Amino acid sequence: MNHPTPPIAEQRPHSFERHGITVEDPWAWLRDAGYPEVTDPDVLAYLEAENAYFETVMAPHQPLTDRLFEEMRGRIKEDDATVPQKDGDWLYWSDFETGGEYRRWWRKPVSGGADELILDEPALAAGKEYFRLGALSISPDGRYLAYAIDDNGSERFEARVKDLTTGALLDDVIPGTLSELVWVADSSGFLYGLANDQWRTDNARLHRLGTPIDQDVELYHEADEGWRVSVGETQSRRFLVISAGDHVTSEVRLVPADDPLADPILVRARQPHVEYDVEEHDGTLFIHTNDTDPNFRLVTAPLERPSEWTERLPASGHFYMTGVTTFADFFVVEGREDGLDQVFLHRYEGGEGTAIAFPEASYVVGLGDNPEYAVDKLRLGYESMVTPGTVIEYDVATAEQRVLKVQAIPSGYDPSKYATERLKITARDGTQVPVSVVYPNGFPRDGTGKLYLYAYGAYGYAVPPGFSTSRMSFLDRGVAFAIAHIRGGDDLGQQWYLDGKLEKRTNTFNDFVDVARGLIDHGFTHEGGIAIAGGSAGGELMGAVVNSDPELWGAVVASVPFVDVLNTMLDETLPLTPGEWPEWGNPIEDQAAFELIRSYSPYDNVAPQAYPPIFISGGLNDPRVTYWEPAKWAAKLRFTKTDDNVLLLKTNMGAGHGGKSGRWESLKEAAEEMAFVLWQLGMEG
Repeated sequence: MNHPTPPIAEQRPHSFERHGITVEDPWAWLRDAGYPEVTDPDVLAYLEAENAYFETVMAPHQPLTDRLFEEMRGRIKEDDATVPQKDGDWLYWSDFETGGEYRRWWRKPVSGGADELILDEPALAAGKEYFRLGALSISPDGRYLAYAIDDNGSERFEARVKDLTTGALLDDVIPGTLSELVWVADSSGFLYGLANDQWRTDNARLHRLGTPIDQDVELYHEADEGWRVSVGETQSRRFLVISAGDHVTSEVRLVPADDPLADPILVRARQPHVEYDVEEHDGTLFIHTNDTDPNFRLVTAPLERPSEWTERLPASGHFYMTGVTTFADFFVVEGREDGLDQVFLHRYEGGEGTAIAFPEASYVVGLGDNPEYAVDKLRLGYESMVTPGTVIEYDVATAEQRVLKVQAIPSGYDPSKYATERLKITARDGTQVPVSVVYPNGFPRDGTGKLYLYAYGAYGYAVPPGFSTSRMSFLDRGVAFAIAHIRGGDDLGQQWYLDGKLEKRTNTFNDFVDVARGLIDHGFTHEGGIAIAGGSAGGELMGAVVNSDPELWGAVVASVPFVDVLNTMLDETLPLTPGEWPEWGNPIEDQAAFELIRSYSPYDNVAPQAYPPIFISGGLNDPRVTYWEPAKWAAKLRFTKTDDNVLLLKTNMGAGHGGKSGRWESLKEAAEEMAFVLWQLGMEG
């Protein structure tokens, strides 16, 4: 292929020894010693050179990128608005102006009256390269709006308070927050958490309006550096919730919302590998926990004796209970039955729960925006791979479902043009791995087709088989789209997650490769006809499978990829590392963990072999996957690989983990990635 000469990152001798093993890392210098400030001129020069190379290589394909962007934009309702929802005396909603990048937030009195613009994101984002609204919370009396913003992608938010009666900002400004903002009952203040120097939220604090920040009261501090603290509230709003935990263990404290300085109520002291979360109804705690089974069960306890648990709903081998929400007259249990979303209503007096029925064989559904406690109708969100996002109102008394809104697609959408299937493909150890596939009618099943395969496979996150307007640009060009529900996610229950982490981590990579080969066997595609994509931990997956099975892939998109796993897990000063050891293992103390991580860490296993075309992206301000991980990986690939396939590294110099902000700017990045894939699959026309 005729490409301009790519930049080459020099090698500088660097090595370290651990567990008697010496590890060479000649690109370690790409980590700026002054991080999180990145000022090293050599580092910046390399990143800028890679960005310039990216622009040069992609320039001939700009017409395709532009077409894709216009297609994607044409499927989005520019002046879209959410369905207004009642919360107390007000109806709340948000919308976009035509052409707007960011939302505006509105309310009006339930009793009638004018619309009030309570937060104007476009005005807040004006002149900024990056903008993201984090927490947003209205005080119980409806007077104050607390919100938090990030204007550089570092995920260190600044909390502010607006008086909605006057429109004025209060002097209360709290920099460095990383949490929700949760009001106390009398609207005099709110709970929040600060990020410490290592970007870890190890505290819950109370701020009273009008008082200096240095007088804020720390209600809880977590001593374990691997744990994180979050704040929330029960659905009844009687209690503020302070939760602490890592990836495998949790501990919850309750604070009366009308007496936030009261001694917190510890529900149950932490027990290794036991997770739980808590709701409350009329003095009874409803506790969702995996204490006896990885599929979770529901127990109750009196508020006065919160650690005395009585089983209400047992764990099930087929139903994975993912959450419980208590309302005034009933409670809702959400979960997945054999991988398919389910919602059940239960009465407090007992009896069988009522399942809410849905028409399709495969779909995504869950509770939507339901801020109030005493309700007789529920908002649900529903979609599938062929059904656009739908807001449903469910009448609890009659079981009637009323559609309030269907995602509008201005350029038109005909679901009959597409078909979807849910397959089970046998992995090499005999495990049946679910796969969701959507494809255009007439798609060839003779192995000649092209396929885009996506997965994540970590942290117990299940990739839902939902709807995507951007995906239609693939489908309308004859490309099938598949989601591999591999181990490492909790698609089939928590055990599915446990079977893809720590010493079982390689199951995740093997599942993905085996799904790809299974889709070839099913006639969807052929070796080299598969484009694959994943981000963050899913980017680790991309790095692992291009090392192990490079011949399978026709194109690879690795977004903010977690590929320098060994070095990151050995560096306890990095923001996430101690909290990640339960997920990946602790290679500092555990030689077996060191050797296992070293055996699959994508950066450490780059080999002198042919690699498929790869598009790598990173964010200079990313606190989750630091910018040098994708940079080092790209540098080592360039030096080591034996092919002349294109390799691109694009670093967002003013953004973080999520890429550019704003709905159109982020859409442009999606169009770039899709253009790269179509180019490499030979489908650029």
